[in-house]
Amino acid sequence: MHETTKLDNQLRILTSSMPHASSVSMMILIGAGSRYENAEMAGLSHFLEHLPFKGTKKWPSARLISETIEGVGGIMNASTDREMTVFWCKVSTLHFKQAFAVLMDMILDPILDPQDMEKEREVIQEELRMTNDYPTQRVDLLIDELLWPNQAMGRDVGGTLESVSNISLEAVKDYMECQYNPANTVISIAGNITHREVTDLIELATSHWHPKEPLPWENVKNGFGGCEVKIENRKTDQSHICIGLQGIPLGDPDRYALSLLNGILGEGMSSRLFLNLREEQGLAYDVSSSLGHFRDCGSLVVYCGVEPRKTRTTISAIMQEFYGITQGITEFELIKAKEYAKGRLLLRMEDSRSVAAWMGTQELLLNSISTVEEVIEAIDSVTEKDIEQVIERVITSENIKTAIVGPHRSSKGIPELLKF
Repeated sequence: MHETTKLDNQLRILTSSMPHASSVSMMILIGAGSRYENAEMAGLSHFLEHLPFKGTKKWPSARLISETIEGVGGIMNASTDREMTVFWCKVSTLHFKQAFAVLMDMILDPILDPQDMEKEREVIQEELRMTNDYPTQRVDLLIDELLWPNQAMGRDVGGTLESVSNISLEAVKDYMECQYNPANTVISIAGNITHREVTDLIELATSHWHPKEPLPWENVKNGFGGCEVKIENRKTDQSHICIGLQGIPLGDPDRYALSLLNGILGEGMSSRLFLNLREEQGLAYDVSSSLGHFRDCGSLVVYCGVEPRKTRTTISAIMQEFYGITQGITEFELIKAKEYAKGRLLLRMEDSRSVAAWMGTQELLLNSISTVEEVIEAIDSVTEKDIEQVIERVITSENIKTAIVGPHRSSKGIPELLKF
């Protein structure tokens, strides 16, 4: 169960009271991400996410901020994606109000010191270099570029070394002024609290925070047909393979059917991909499929890491599994996928941070919140016919994309394998 209040300044407050919990998790979710940026300012949202941790008016150093939270055993962090930036903190109930004061001050009164920004610029560029050194992360970026070329959806959320070097303090301040406003923000809190105490606390803290019109986000440009293969030649011990298909948006009615289909295909140790490629053929240690859901688009991506000389054999095996899925699933597989999905959801909901994320993400991106009971009912209602329809919609070889990072000089012979 959750409660919702919308303040006069349009700030949305969500709470879920968990009396059995010893913790309180707080999330401030803001409509700021790479889809709000142009190519020249790529990485701006991520850059801004880093800066409040450097100091605020009441906690004027990074050390004071971290010690205030970690000194009572709490944890805090932030993340930036394509459609939102999230600042979060989890502490024991006893220290909830103090932790919230720190988190709120980071949003309302960051110092944004020019010298701190230059130091953090170097830190972020090191983060980008680190990402570039990990082939598993590089192949993720490459498949996004193939699925959504020449647009914000296909760019690295962190930007590039060049774009990060061009971001000015004024650009950061202007962007923060525009995006970090109550009309573009959701505060989601779960744990051993009451809605009234949370609402009173937030209303007092944000009484001088005024709403504004945020920037628009960039709509996805689809319609890039045809199979494509992108190779990044590296001296690695494994070939890292991503095979991607266009998926469906976050609010699409077929999302539950696709989620169950993904569970059957490649989620978990009893999935088709895992049982075939690892258990039966011994091709890979790590193989899985995953879904991405966004406001107006989505993806289905299979990842696998294999010995380079087995790359083509592995791609063929993955394509065979795609083909097998198009031939239908069994009643047993559907029942198992439903129980898996419901069980994982219920286990997540025992954690206050997961509950806060569940509420906040839905409210920010969909402007509505499905309860756990509603989702379980939707999962149970999926039929084999629903699965067949989503297979026909998503599992097609005409637009399949493949990204490979490993010791390969060319993609010779690979496009011919991407058919079923």
